[in-house]
Order: sequence, then structure tokens, then C-alpha cells
Amino acid sequence: MRPLVIVGAGELARLAHYYFSNDSARPVAGFAVDARFLSSDTFMGLPVVAFEEIGVKYPPADFDLFVAIGYVQLNAVRAAKCAAARSMGYKLASYVSSRASVWPDLALGDNCMIMEGNLIQPFAKIGNAAILFCGSVISHEVELDDNCFVASGATLCGGVKVRSNCFIGANSTIREHLEIGANCMIGAGALIVRDVAPGSAYVEAGTRDSGIPSRRLRSLL
Repeated sequence: MRPLVIVGAGELARLAHYYFSNDSARPVAGFAVDARFLSSDTFMGLPVVAFEEIGVKYPPADFDLFVAIGYVQLNAVRAAKCAAARSMGYKLASYVSSRASVWPDLALGDNCMIMEGNLIQPFAKIGNAAILFCGSVISHEVELDDNCFVASGATLCGGVKVRSNCFIGANSTIREHLEIGANCMIGAGALIVRDVAPGSAYVEAGTRDSGIPSRRLRSLL
């Protein structure tokens, strides 16, 4: 396994560093961010370089990259940075947690991160640059296209097709054999029971304040 440079210096980059360092054979050599965001020359005790100059210190012949950018602009920022890295000749690494339940023949693209507790059934296909936070269910025959983000606890039932650049929120559920069009946002807790047109947003209302002070409910606890 070649050493790895993580693109990003935020929360997802911190997680990526931990996962790769503690649960993979990939040594992390450093980090890279766009020059306009370069505020420190170290992160997590490792060097940080400008992405525009990454090839000088970390040439693609010797290092691979992982782009640790979240769902900003419906994943478009991560997608663009992955494309830039590929155009520079870099290979993009993927991470699958040893604590995720996956089958050895999982069809998985590059620059994916599958965190702990995910259950991925046989015949699922996951494209490039997918981020799956912990504890989701990706059922059989699910197709998750490029640049998608699945938050914790989501359930994608059998045969669901999620097209590119979608955000699937925490604890949402998508019924079997539906198609979620490209560039959709499925909010936390949403229940999807019909096909979703590209560019749609389904957002559930948050739980309302009961109006009762918590001290009056102590007897229920």
C-alpha cells in the first residue's frame, strides 16, 4: 500500500486520518488544502501543503490521495476535487471499515469511505466518492451513483437507485425499487415512498418544543 495524502483539514479529514491510521495498511503522509485555506503548515501532527503544489512534495508516482470533503454544495466540491486529482495523475484510495458488514465482492468505486456499522448486502453497487456514515443499511441491488453522501442510520431498501450527487439524511428510509434523481436532498427522518425527480428536496419538520418545562416532566424520567 502506497502512502496517502488526505485532501482537506476539517472534521471529515480528521476522521479519515484516524480510520486510515488505525484500520488500514495505508500510512498517512500529510494533508493538502487549497492555498486560500492554508492557515497552518501542520494538521494532526503532519505537514499540510497547498493543493495547487501537491505534486512537488507528494508526486502521484509515489503517493495516493483521499479527498475528505463532505456534502458541501450537494457533494459538488468533493466531486470537483476528485476530478482535479485524477487529472493530475493521482489514484484515489477508498476505505471500508473492518467493523462494517460487507461482502468481499462489493462493487465499490474510488475515494469512498464506508464507516463502521454499515450493512451492505450482496449485489449492491457503490460509485466513486461515496461517503457512508455509520449505521446505514444498503440493501441488495441498490445502486448508489457517484458523489453521494449517506448520513447515519439511513435505510435504502432493495433495488433503490440513487443517482449522482445526492444527500441522504440521517434515519431516512427509501422504499424498495424507487429511483432518486440526481442532485436530490433527502432530509433527516424522511420516508420516501415514490420516485423522486432530479433536483428535489424532501425535508421533514423538526420536533416541536412541547411548551412544558422539563422540571415538570421529571416524574416521567
